[in-house]
Amino acid sequence: MKNIDKNVVLLGWVSYFTDMASAMINPVLPVFVVYTLHEGVDKLGIIVAVSTFVSYALRFVSGYISDRLNITKPLVVGGYLVSAISKPLIGSAYNYIEIALLKAVERVGKAMRSAPKDSMIAFYSKKKRSGKTFGFHKTMDIAGELSGTILLFALLYHFGQNETIIRNIFHATLIPGFVGVAIVALFVKNVKRAKKKSAAHFELTYKDKATVKILFFYFIFIFFIFNEAFFTMQAKGVGIATTFIPLLFIVSTTTQTATSYLSGILIDKIGTKKMMLVAYASGIFAQFLLYIQKPVFTWIAYIFLGLFTVISLNANRALIADSSDNKGSIYGIFYAGVAVFGASGAYICGTIWKHIGVSAALEFSLAGCISITVFYVLYAADFLSSD
Repeated sequence: MKNIDKNVVLLGWVSYFTDMASAMINPVLPVFVVYTLHEGVDKLGIIVAVSTFVSYALRFVSGYISDRLNITKPLVVGGYLVSAISKPLIGSAYNYIEIALLKAVERVGKAMRSAPKDSMIAFYSKKKRSGKTFGFHKTMDIAGELSGTILLFALLYHFGQNETIIRNIFHATLIPGFVGVAIVALFVKNVKRAKKKSAAHFELTYKDKATVKILFFYFIFIFFIFNEAFFTMQAKGVGIATTFIPLLFIVSTTTQTATSYLSGILIDKIGTKKMMLVAYASGIFAQFLLYIQKPVFTWIAYIFLGLFTVISLNANRALIADSSDNKGSIYGIFYAGVAVFGASGAYICGTIWKHIGVSAALEFSLAGCISITVFYVLYAADFLSSD
């Protein structure tokens, strides 16, 4: 991992501790909502939709502000601080509305920091090494998730899975969250970029528009594929105990940790758009394995969910770094697209699941994922050949 700038390494450690905190909540939150608070899967869908929309839609705003006003590090520090404060408060929530609001606030923090942070990583990336750089950062990100999930499993296994234990675990996320804030505030250097002239309206260059066209395929795929919360509920539905659900996330995050850096190298070698085909195929196979409705296949599905997640994020972030001019703004558009399509898809999948059943929701998801991948192969040949 030579030639990785020290600021990228530090940002990697920030993500490590922040995602450790998230991983102490996310694996059991769906079970907490549906089985402890006795809210329905449709209410879980609302929580996912609200948090997804807030998280990604506002990233467009932060990316725009970062580009136009040359504000980068303050947005990153502020975003991590908001998330670090709001996560532990979820342990004091008693209905889906409170959880949705707290998740929304926590996602505001992620929205504030994500596009400016990616701009910082792109700024500190060596020429033609953006795939490797983002691959390294994602490795640290996922390693934090893995550590948090292992810790969550150990705590549940040792102390049990009652409501009080789960709430105390949520409260404890304050510690790794503030470690991450301290690192980014005290040690990461701000980027120095040429000052841009103020603009009365948002403008995209030709390269920016071409990049957004390629990203649109991903937006549609995100609309159809199950959110990880629905992966969790499917696991619970086929008989996997709550105590062992964190192990499913360990399977996914271990896969991502093991393959992230390698995927970044392959992205630099064969191109971002070809690697997206690998990501789409992994996502489809993960959905197919869930459709079988057997515990053993659910475990394997988490492996392919991990592959889809890590390859698609690394490829898209590298694509923007290499192919766009207004990087902060395009990162913002990328996350805004994921917001609109991801939130809409989560709400629709949750509604189908609640009123028709899990099989119907999976059929809807599979059909959509396969269709957009076929469309990508048939109509994006010029994109693929241009890598």
